[in-house]
Amino acid sequence: MADADSAHKADLVAEIVCSYVAKNSIAVDQIGPLIATVHRTLSALGDSEPAPAPQVRAPVVPVRRSVQPDYVVCLECGFRAQTLRRHLRVQHGLDPAAYRARWNLKPDHPVTAPTYSRKRAAMARQIGLGRNRSITETPVAPRRRGRPRRATA
Repeated sequence: MADADSAHKADLVAEIVCSYVAKNSIAVDQIGPLIATVHRTLSALGDSEPAPAPQVRAPVVPVRRSVQPDYVVCLECGFRAQTLRRHLRVQHGLDPAAYRARWNLKPDHPVTAPTYSRKRAAMARQIGLGRNRSITETPVAPRRRGRPRRATA
């Protein structure tokens, strides 16, 4: 059986190489490596197992229900949290952009709960973050550089 199999492979190699050489110009010293490459490729075809069919990923919860006022749900595993950034990085090895790309989400799809975002924004405004300092403080005349003026009498 092995002799018939190898003879069949040799016939296939010869047929493929003849067809290739008939259609393409090739130097005489390149025919040997061509035969070896075709033989190696044909031999490897029967050895490998067929590739498994790609799995269709389905989210744990519907995308529309993944964002709630008080929490967001991870589409990978169903984890509920106020923010998913750390969970995605630690548990799934994803950053928010890769997570959105994996699930075909819009670039502005939230990974932070809306209520939590509003609380954090209000707290930041309260302590003065995001304001231009020159507008909020009273203007102060710049200090004069150089030698002080003499008092006039």
